Amino acid sequence: MARSKKLSDDEVEALIGVLGDEDAENAPNPNYQAEIRKVELGVDDLSILGDYFALRMINERFCRLCKSIFASILRLQPKVSAFPPEIKTFGEYKSELDEFMSLTISKVDALKGIQLLALEPELVSALTSSYYGGSIIKTLRKIEGEFTATENLVIKTVSQGINDTLEKAWSELFPISFHFQAHEEQLQQTSFLDNEDVVVVCSFNLQLPDEISSRIDILYPLQMLKPIASKLKARPQSEQNERDLTWQQKLERAVLTIPLKLTAEIAKIKIDIGKLSDVKKDDTLPVLLGKGVKVCVEGKHTYTADLGNKADRTAIEIQKIHK
Repeated sequence: MARSKKLSDDEVEALIGVLGDEDAENAPNPNYQAEIRKVELGVDDLSILGDYFALRMINERFCRLCKSIFASILRLQPKVSAFPPEIKTFGEYKSELDEFMSLTISKVDALKGIQLLALEPELVSALTSSYYGGSIIKTLRKIEGEFTATENLVIKTVSQGINDTLEKAWSELFPISFHFQAHEEQLQQTSFLDNEDVVVVCSFNLQLPDEISSRIDILYPLQMLKPIASKLKARPQSEQNERDLTWQQKLERAVLTIPLKLTAEIAKIKIDIGKLSDVKKDDTLPVLLGKGVKVCVEGKHTYTADLGNKADRTAIEIQKIHK
């Protein structure tokens, strides 16, 4: 007789009891609060640019190229260095600086955004004084209220020069151009961005004479740089020649101005010590001229020459070069 596969009443009750105990053990604790991570849609990812390698390279290239802008005004070659890029809200940036600044806003058509160039008023004062023939004094004039027409002219010249140089610095990574949009003087009331917007701050230190230094800030909205984030994070090797021709020319010029000692050896005389000890004033020593004059550069025999005259002065004519 086949055995029934149905559970008996006792087996059913036992099974229900076991399941009931397991449910009780797995029941949620009414006092337990799960850790919930808050997610806000549309918030900027602050790590989108990675380690800012490409942006740092752009800033370093800008430092090398922009010296000519200030050299023509200051009549000297200033030292320009770049700080690491920083990401912060525009409100945080404004809270760190004075209210009165030179603020030049430019459109960046290629990235459909805008850029802000901030100059300290003391720097504007120093540039204006030097531009019109004055000197950079150790205590710069503190400008209050508004810039004069003359200072605005210098600001326009410097801002245009900085933007033109930035275009060259960006060209190998991404070709962009800057077009003047507005100039403002009140940082807290600027129309650049809202306080909550995130910006990438590129700061540069301009070293002037007498241990005077000033800061130049260039701000890019993070949202504007997002479309090229992959380029800014990468470490590309440009197909163009990355040699800085300006630096190369200066190095060549410096090498070519190194002074070297050149001597022309007309003859050598061999004489005994006894005869040399008897030499007196007005004595004549016989000299046998050899074939050619030995010319040495820093003690090394480099040329052979002939002795002669030119323009009533004794001169030598190079006949042979010894490599």
